[in-house]
Amino acid sequence: MIETNRIEFKLKYTEELDIEKEVISFLNYREGGIIYIGIDDNGHPIGVEDIDSVVLKIKDRIRTNVSPSPMGLFDVLIEKVDGVDVIKIFLASGTEKPYYKTKYGMSTRGCYIRVGTACEPMPTAMIEDLFAHRVRNSLRNIPSPRQKLTFRQLQIYYESKGMTLNNAFEQTLDLLTSTGQYNYVAFLLADENNVSIKVAKYSGTDRTDLISNNEYGYCSLLKATDLVIDKLNTENYVFSRKTEKYREDKPLWDKLAVREAVINAIVHNDYTNEVPPKFEIFANRLEITSYGTIPMGLTTDEFFSGVSIPRNKELMRVFRDVEMVEALGSGMPVILREYGHKAYEFMSHFIRLTITANMGNVHKNVHKNVHKNDPKNDPKNDLKNDPKNEVLKRREVIVNLIKTNNKSSYSDIARKLGVAPVTVKRELAEMRHIVQHVGPTRGGHWEFL
Repeated sequence: MIETNRIEFKLKYTEELDIEKEVISFLNYREGGIIYIGIDDNGHPIGVEDIDSVVLKIKDRIRTNVSPSPMGLFDVLIEKVDGVDVIKIFLASGTEKPYYKTKYGMSTRGCYIRVGTACEPMPTAMIEDLFAHRVRNSLRNIPSPRQKLTFRQLQIYYESKGMTLNNAFEQTLDLLTSTGQYNYVAFLLADENNVSIKVAKYSGTDRTDLISNNEYGYCSLLKATDLVIDKLNTENYVFSRKTEKYREDKPLWDKLAVREAVINAIVHNDYTNEVPPKFEIFANRLEITSYGTIPMGLTTDEFFSGVSIPRNKELMRVFRDVEMVEALGSGMPVILREYGHKAYEFMSHFIRLTITANMGNVHKNVHKNVHKNDPKNDPKNDLKNDPKNEVLKRREVIVNLIKTNNKSSYSDIARKLGVAPVTVKRELAEMRHIVQHVGPTRGGHWEFL
């Protein structure tokens, strides 16, 4: 490991270490960066004493001593390097430059910028130029179209992670404008709003034959995100093929990559023009389209390399708090690993991710002992080849399990059937004229019609 324009090493943490200066230099840098604590100048990991306590101190110092609010732009993590625990501070490039030490304001004593591998005071001319170009149409500064808002769903998500929102949570989560009104972030996270996220399904490979058009929204963006993910998981059929020696199960698309893509599209969507992201399922692909282009000043190569400039840092902070986002910049590598750069299309006002279905390559390794001319062994006929009596038996077991416990989850039923949860979701989707799920995904129950 070596120091670069995006990586800084610090041997140890002390109260005298000017960590704010290093953090500010990366927040103001166009690519952001990473600070490691517990690594010497030669890149050798030394470790950090009382590491959990140091992590808390660093988080508090960044929150308290850096302006504008950097919440949603940094992560402080514990990472193993060569078997040694060190601290990794991941910093995204901010959209409200210049960032500065709160006590010194926008001055050469308060503003810093990364120059090569060094942290330098920012010249007055640069401070003035950055301030003149500061993004002023952030969601935090746009008043909510409604001012009578409730946040019970938001509270439930925080409580599920062992956190409680106190009476000052509106200020803590940046849900207010400078004049004290609820802002558009609050509107998106409120129990009721007018934001509708659509999941459309077509029978073919174009938009001529619409099968269904589900709307998930008018509620907290956290809940809407979970609903969209659940819907796509239900549509993510698993194709199975059996031979004398082999069995292979493969879904239409990678579940983890799709989850990351859904969250990215929703968190980084440009809501300033009230255009939500949309999700479209075709016979051969899944398309995820979000409004907004690559952040200003970022190249496509930097976009793909994981350089993070969160468009909506307030939303990112909340999604990070409730662990729907693991870490800043963590989603892109997962998506690229499965689908590559070519899956992305950059348009004038939109970014589209096209996820090709796996149907054509479901069983590349199971044909060696199968007569290739037998139509029963054609992967396209896998679902058709499942004997009706086997399907009926499986559904009968599902019905009996639900009768025994109407709060059974997909995973509970899948374990007892010995199949994947997505298989259970598929079966129950086809049994919706018999049984339906009532209430939230977690905590709801099944009812027979």
